[in-house]
Amino acid sequence: MKNLFTLVSVLFMAASCSPKAQVISSELELQAEATTGEGSIWDTKRQTLFWVDIEGKTLYEYNPKTKENNSWKFDRMVSTVVPESDTTVVVSLQDEIVRVNLNNGQTTSIAPIPDNDGKVRCNDGKCDPKGRLWIGTMGFGGQKGAGTLYCVTPDGTVTTQIKDVTISNGIVWSKNKKFMYYNDTPTGKIARYRYDADKGDILFDGIAVEIPQGTGAPDGMTIDENDNLWVAQWGGAGVYCYNPYTGELLTKIDVPAPNVASCAFGGKKHDILYITTARAGLSAEQLEKYPLSGSVFSCKPGAKGVKAFHFGN
Repeated sequence: MKNLFTLVSVLFMAASCSPKAQVISSELELQAEATTGEGSIWDTKRQTLFWVDIEGKTLYEYNPKTKENNSWKFDRMVSTVVPESDTTVVVSLQDEIVRVNLNNGQTTSIAPIPDNDGKVRCNDGKCDPKGRLWIGTMGFGGQKGAGTLYCVTPDGTVTTQIKDVTISNGIVWSKNKKFMYYNDTPTGKIARYRYDADKGDILFDGIAVEIPQGTGAPDGMTIDENDNLWVAQWGGAGVYCYNPYTGELLTKIDVPAPNVASCAFGGKKHDILYITTARAGLSAEQLEKYPLSGSVFSCKPGAKGVKAFHFGN
């Protein structure tokens, strides 16, 4: 896996910030040693944070109130989790979308995802306003153009949306449901697509944000109630907030871990930003300097997020 992480992180270890941008510190929320802490999402029904460790093949449910961090192990990598009901979530394994019963851990298959004879795997994803799961893939070595962005409906139908993706990552929808924002990590850009909620169609509409040089590469992403994008930046030691209409950097959340992988608003008021990080791609010297890498962090950035869309709604 080493080549995968050096592809996107070697050039981005020195984080910088716009002179006008607000800088906020994060706090340790949950100490962990996740290889790649990813897929964070807040479940409003359970009032808990779901997240995954991809290489650890583990799904976690963290309860901020009790500080409990329950887990479910799988036989393959797990990269994405979305809420479905009071007792079920839907996750992406390497080559399959499955439903997980949180009470007994049993899984049922929803749809297979093409893995190109084991050369690609699922990566990041989220549900759209109509309850469809958008899930992207990537090559195990981060090969250029090896991935695809798919859309999976609750009946298990899988359709191709974007081809020739390298590392499919963060995906969110605007408040008016007219736009979708999407990251192909190595491009260093956040793309905007026109989005038809009823049909599930998208049309490329330009680049919303060009990630500033020296601040890492765009990984997981969430959106607030004002349509600002909050982007976990791999190699950038933080979460960066952008106005997608102007491309302006508004806020940086400092995180004491270089490889920041995902973020999600949570809490009863959706005003707490939870941030997952990774140990993957770091040298022994870097891990000594950043020993909390792989942990979950949090902060109150003065913004409020929106509720996550559930699978099938």
